[in-house]
Amino acid sequence: MTGPAGGEDRRPRVAVLISGRGSNMAALLEAATDPSYPARIALVLSNRAGAAGLARAEAAGIPVAVVESRAHKGDREGFEAAMQAVLESHRIGMIALAGFMRVLTEGFTRRWEGRMLNIHPSLLPAFPGLDTHARALEAGVRLHGCTVHLVSAGVDEGPILAQAAVPVLPGDDEATLAARVLAQEHRLYPAALAWMAVWLARHGAGPLPAMRRIAEEATAALPSATGAMANPLPAFAALPTEKA
Repeated sequence: MTGPAGGEDRRPRVAVLISGRGSNMAALLEAATDPSYPARIALVLSNRAGAAGLARAEAAGIPVAVVESRAHKGDREGFEAAMQAVLESHRIGMIALAGFMRVLTEGFTRRWEGRMLNIHPSLLPAFPGLDTHARALEAGVRLHGCTVHLVSAGVDEGPILAQAAVPVLPGDDEATLAARVLAQEHRLYPAALAWMAVWLARHGAGPLPAMRRIAEEATAALPSATGAMANPLPAFAALPTEKA
């Protein structure tokens, strides 16, 4: 695999974990086709064999894998051990959760501490969990949006890297609001993943409490919640060489 300058691709190898259609996965794949993007999507892994996103990834030439969660019903550790084996076989260095509908154990999140991101369709800490758009409408909020955060053992509780906000308009229903938020997700996630890849290449991962300064740096470097999505990243060529 060639890299940005035509040589070996030294970009961090990212696995995108999905459970469904993979629209955010597709946004990451598209961003990573740019040779200057500082991360390489090296694997798409799903816990459902019928996930539509698998076909999209294969069409883009990305390796795919399936670890069926149903085959490990009642055995979360066994399911995650099977996933870990696949991730290791593909030499994955970072994980991006993109509609992955499984709650991960503390053991797995600790193994990937500081190297696993998630995108959530709300302005956390508001509306963690499911049905965020319906809950936002019911609460009568004027702003809604999406959040990219590092993954911790608590659901949707990890340090926030970036957020994008949209107005809640008169007459909005769940579908119209969801579509407006999704458009921002597709802009925010590639920028946040790229920023994190650059940060890890320079500083390395560590325990989340020690890495909370990542969130402070990210919110300063990434675009504002309502601003235009610009590329705040240096060229990949400026990054240090990946360690052997």
